[in-house]
Amino acid sequence: MKALNITPPIIAIIPSLVLLPIFIQIIQDFHIGGLSILYNFINASINPSINHEVIINCLKGLRVTFSIAIFSWSISLIIGIILSLFSSYTICRILNIPQLVATCLRRFLTLTRATHELIWGLLLLQIFGLAPWIAIIAIIIPYSSLMARVFSEQIDTLDNKEILALEQVGATGSQIIFTSILPKILPFICTYGSYRLECAFRGATLLGIFGLGGIGNNLRLSIISLNFDEMWTSLWIMFIAIFILEKLVIYIQNPKLYLNNIGKYVLTSFTILIILMVLSLKWIVITDSNFFSSIRFHPIETLKLDNFIYAINYLHWLNLFRETITISFLASSFAIGLPPLVLMFCPNRFTGKVLSLFWIFCRIIPPPFTTLLLLLCTTPSTSVAALALGIQNMGVLGRLLNENINKQSEDLFQSLNSTGAMESISWLYGKFIPQSNSYLIYSIYRADVILRETVVVGVVGGVGLGWQLQESLSSFAWEEVLLVTAAFISISMVGEIISEYFQQHLQNLD
Repeated sequence: MKALNITPPIIAIIPSLVLLPIFIQIIQDFHIGGLSILYNFINASINPSINHEVIINCLKGLRVTFSIAIFSWSISLIIGIILSLFSSYTICRILNIPQLVATCLRRFLTLTRATHELIWGLLLLQIFGLAPWIAIIAIIIPYSSLMARVFSEQIDTLDNKEILALEQVGATGSQIIFTSILPKILPFICTYGSYRLECAFRGATLLGIFGLGGIGNNLRLSIISLNFDEMWTSLWIMFIAIFILEKLVIYIQNPKLYLNNIGKYVLTSFTILIILMVLSLKWIVITDSNFFSSIRFHPIETLKLDNFIYAINYLHWLNLFRETITISFLASSFAIGLPPLVLMFCPNRFTGKVLSLFWIFCRIIPPPFTTLLLLLCTTPSTSVAALALGIQNMGVLGRLLNENINKQSEDLFQSLNSTGAMESISWLYGKFIPQSNSYLIYSIYRADVILRETVVVGVVGGVGLGWQLQESLSSFAWEEVLLVTAAFISISMVGEIISEYFQQHLQNLD
């Protein structure tokens, strides 16, 4: 009997089945206590506040958030490029640097990127107090190592034939790097780097929710006071900002800009980067005049071995791990499976454009807010946390899939459609199948990111390691904080290893 062949398109859509257990649990825990508040929230979306002071305040918050995001992203990009060179096995071989250097650097960077920016922000907030530079550092640390990983992997996947040919004619290591390697990876750096800018904006917004300023702080105050009209004013302003940013990123990724003169493209990009850094730093300083003098160290009490032993025995570690992994699995499945399923049933260009706007909304609403809104009518559970986290990441994957499909030729889709096939079937075979493998490769990477992001919903959702971290920080139980952070790093590193294995397996199928 012939075995069933599970293809990438099927693997991409099957995860959407987690919708069933997620909604069953939410319906079982459903209550009507917060329906009126939820109705006010939905009603406020079409009736946002147009008060002049509210709009001005939102624009100021947006400027702070963008300033923090741009400055931290710029520094991360520069550091990431430098670190990627020294963590690349190809570069080390060219420069006669021991391979051990790249290996050790990669292992160290794994530790820094395994810790989510929210964890860095909360830890630095407890140690140094409230200051805008904390948000900057909290983003720079994981983003630098993340970009270093992606860029170094890109370098190591380059064809070695040209490099070997240059070595044989006597070219030096620096000549090979500048003439053969950098021109090939710079377009990728610009493409991926520009994508990370939106991620930095979301990260800065999230950190603002937890007290580090910007438009996130505006959102937090609005939801605490139940001023949903003001909250939606902030969300609509964020929507417009992300929409413009998305269009700029698409423009930057246009190959026509760098194919003819890559040197001019790099010089222009670097100049714009420096100008953005200076302007963003200036805006931050204008907003907070104590920016450079606000460092106040709050020493941590001496750690005690007895407290470590007590925390190891007292905390329900198996339950915390189980909840965190469950949240990650459900959220990843939701985020991966829904975009292709929705696009398959809405295959025409008009609905694609509508969905593009919908993906933006999914991305701009922070998961903690989605969690709080869901908790108005249900009780804390892994399903609530997974749904909140899955919605935002669905927006990320939906945007990626939609953009890649729009870039490819429609000849196959039109051919299938002209034979009388259903439009959804034509989309599946004519548009999605050519993209399914690359979509799965990125989805596995995204699942790795979602595992780190479980801390975001755990903090407010009452489940997982994120909740325990917040509880330990609130009680200044530093031994517990260190153990929970170490637990997060451990499962993140394991998740990254599993992610890399499946990515390599899928790449071999191409």
